[in-house]
Amino acid sequence: LRAHISRSHCSVTWGLGGAQITNLSQNILLVNGVSVLPRQRSPLGDVTELGFCTPAGPLLLLRLTLSSAVPSASGNNISTGCPVAESLVCAPEGMVSAAEAAVSEVQQRPLSEPQGASLTFKDLSFVATLPAGGSKTILEPCSGHLPAGELVAIMGPSGCGKSTLLDMLAMKKTAAYDGHVFVNGHLRDPKLFPRIAAYVGQEDDMPGHWKVREALEFNVRLKQQPGASRKEAAELIDQLLDSFGLAGVADTYIGGAQVRGISGGQRRRVTLARGVAAQASLLFCDEPTSGLSATDAELCVRALQDITKRLNVLTLIVIHQPRKEVAQLFDRLMLLTSNPGRLAYFGTMEEATPYFELCGFAMPAQAANATDYYLDLLTPGTVQDASDVLVEAFAAKQRPGLDAEVQLELGKQGCTAQDMLRMAHENAGGGKAGKLRLGPYAVSFWSQLTMLLRRRVGLTLRNPLGLGVQVGMPIGVGLLLGIVFKGVGARDFCIQTLLFVFVVLVLLSLYGLPLLPTIIDERRIMKLETSERLYMESAHILSTLLVTVPLSLLAAIMEVLIICVFSGLPTEYWPTIFFWACLLFLVFDAVFQLCAAVAADAEQALGLALPFLIVFMLFNGLVVSPTTAPAFLRWIFEISPTNFALQAIVLRIGEDANPIGKAIIESLGYVGGKNTQGAAVMVGALILLRGLQVLALKFLNKIQK
Repeated sequence: LRAHISRSHCSVTWGLGGAQITNLSQNILLVNGVSVLPRQRSPLGDVTELGFCTPAGPLLLLRLTLSSAVPSASGNNISTGCPVAESLVCAPEGMVSAAEAAVSEVQQRPLSEPQGASLTFKDLSFVATLPAGGSKTILEPCSGHLPAGELVAIMGPSGCGKSTLLDMLAMKKTAAYDGHVFVNGHLRDPKLFPRIAAYVGQEDDMPGHWKVREALEFNVRLKQQPGASRKEAAELIDQLLDSFGLAGVADTYIGGAQVRGISGGQRRRVTLARGVAAQASLLFCDEPTSGLSATDAELCVRALQDITKRLNVLTLIVIHQPRKEVAQLFDRLMLLTSNPGRLAYFGTMEEATPYFELCGFAMPAQAANATDYYLDLLTPGTVQDASDVLVEAFAAKQRPGLDAEVQLELGKQGCTAQDMLRMAHENAGGGKAGKLRLGPYAVSFWSQLTMLLRRRVGLTLRNPLGLGVQVGMPIGVGLLLGIVFKGVGARDFCIQTLLFVFVVLVLLSLYGLPLLPTIIDERRIMKLETSERLYMESAHILSTLLVTVPLSLLAAIMEVLIICVFSGLPTEYWPTIFFWACLLFLVFDAVFQLCAAVAADAEQALGLALPFLIVFMLFNGLVVSPTTAPAFLRWIFEISPTNFALQAIVLRIGEDANPIGKAIIESLGYVGGKNTQGAAVMVGALILLRGLQVLALKFLNKIQK
């Protein structure tokens, strides 16, 4: 027997009955009662017990249970699920001592990699409800067990339910489905599962002015255990950059439609690296190679294989017909067929070809890629369609063994998600780092807010065009209005004075309207990131309030200041004008933010915002006054922020008006003494709108799967 123990795994090789079994992982290796190895699978089956014993001398106890029909040394097939070997073998005394020394060395090392996690699913199925009524079965009940440290490919023709299966396993399916998912034999914990699992979807949505290294650091810092040092985070980032071939573009913008940056293949690799940066024990990737060249696709899968083996991660990938070199990188293969989705093969990649031969479908000599041949057989309606035959063969040859394996694994309960987080916390120096966090988020709210603020400030400063629109445009408008209304404040109060105040307030109200498409784009990124529990929606909103809103408010103040200077208004009026103008700006900004949170897209957001603008612009005393408005609509004046702001400013300026000016003000129906009421209404509306925005961002426009 030979044992090789490294930082991330241990492989054992020994002989049994003339057959060589190598690289056993997922088994329990005990040296004097000390666990060395997690349980794993061998190429021939499951080793359920493996240990050194010393009461009567050093012994190795091995029980091997085959999980599928495989050829024996004599050439005969051994049936599924039967115990075929149970032996006690004497081991040399020196080997036990060497193994004990190796165990001691491994236990003394600080482990940065996540704890391994197996995934077991039982009777997972999904039936979709059709818009016109009725239902359609997308995926029939299926079960299986996937051990830690494996790279698993999920393949099948279009409509077979492979992405549906992945989403159910990853807890991303928003529609109701049947079945259960277990982690290390324990029913999946909805609260803690996002802490030990990471999901990489088909979207590569990221800010264009973000740099590659910053994108990885963002995920690392928001997913790291409390107490982890900056040095460890930097080492992990460098490791990810090297693994995914991104070291050469680490300080390059990610780019997008309006920003030059890295290529599409590199952007896809950044998305994958961000998923791996979560340091999760389970990694789910939905078509990570779609749209990539063959070379980029192979590079991505090789990087995932490297991470899978090095960090003992269970990685599941939905992939379309990979080329031969890519297919050989996978440890395990799940094949489905469509109409409806059904499992047709579940086993190792190496055993797939012999299994198909056993079913009577030997791969033709001229076939260059085995996975292409499998999909030809499993695609309904093709010339080589054998999907029904292979599903029947699966039911007869593999399903009994899978069902038995599932039941066996459910009885071997390992670490819970809480145990895994606790061990990771201790490995990161949790004893000195404070309390272990057992919620869906790895770091505190203030740590989330800090990272979001850093990102938002950096992105704002790097986008001169956006900064110019947000700040430069109000200043330009202020100069224009100042020239148009130059000297109006130095003259007696008249209709032009009234129009001057009205136009200033209207333009301030409209500044958030052109930003709706940008807000919708940011919301899309926020939804993807919050679905991975990187941060809370409230942290996103607060970071916006602390950066974007003050910047816009500063621009609005500068506009009002420029207009006031040009208009010649006496300075004693300025405090009143600034107060109500800023308060009105904040209220309408909250209205637009709420519309952007509720609407599905920018067009809908604009459609929602326009009624607020129209109503409040009409019911302000100038266009429609309380005396001219219909009686059943006069209540709108009591909630109209434009009415309160215009009334307060006009009454303050009108205090020094001549009799003609006072008559104009009186005709508007304005009444003094309502400033406190108006400020209270607007502040209350501001709080209500921001609260509704938080709820809308949290519960509406979720990513549907």
